[in-house]
Amino acid sequence: MSGVEELFSIQVTDASVSAAHCHPEGAVATVVLAHGAGAGMDHPFLTGFASALNELKIATLRFNFPYVEAGKKFPDRPPVAIETWRAVMAVAAARTAGEPVFAAGKSFGGRMASMAAAEGMEGAGLIFLGYPLHAPGKPEKLRDEHLYGIEAPMLFLQGTRDPFAQPGELEPVVERIGSTATLKWFEGGDHSFKVARSKRTPEQDGAWLADSVLEFVHARA
Repeated sequence: MSGVEELFSIQVTDASVSAAHCHPEGAVATVVLAHGAGAGMDHPFLTGFASALNELKIATLRFNFPYVEAGKKFPDRPPVAIETWRAVMAVAAARTAGEPVFAAGKSFGGRMASMAAAEGMEGAGLIFLGYPLHAPGKPEKLRDEHLYGIEAPMLFLQGTRDPFAQPGELEPVVERIGSTATLKWFEGGDHSFKVARSKRTPEQDGAWLADSVLEFVHARA
């Protein structure tokens, strides 16, 4: 990893959550990274993604949601997750050297970031690592209405085998959002960007996305 990672805690209302910050020398931006519903901030996919960003001179701040800290399996309700996002983004902004701060998240983490942004959370942009547009097998129940009021630039990174948003489903959403939204498909990737019969590790699956994020960040930093 480029740079030294610092482990610390962030206060969120009446609880605290774990966080890990790495700020490489000469960083052009900071990406705050939230985990998905089924794994915490130390999942190999997230650490691989963060490490690859650090090598590209992008600082990262990974964090846990309160339910993970408490050892619970069921994700926090939106109000708690949104308040967590606000608190973490404020800490990230205070730790920068003046570079822009982006909010990124895997599945649930990204969706909660977008809901926080829809309620006024500031940031240079949103980065979705597998946006959960709908539950698998339920394409009629879309989770998109709040997206259309967000002014921040958005980057959707999605695997073509992702049951939460398959090819042909996200395109109308991105088109309706307008020029501030960008969609990139990763051929053969599932919801965790794993390609069938691929010998890549989860860390490498996460690192696969870093170049696309670098391009998005550079265009807006």
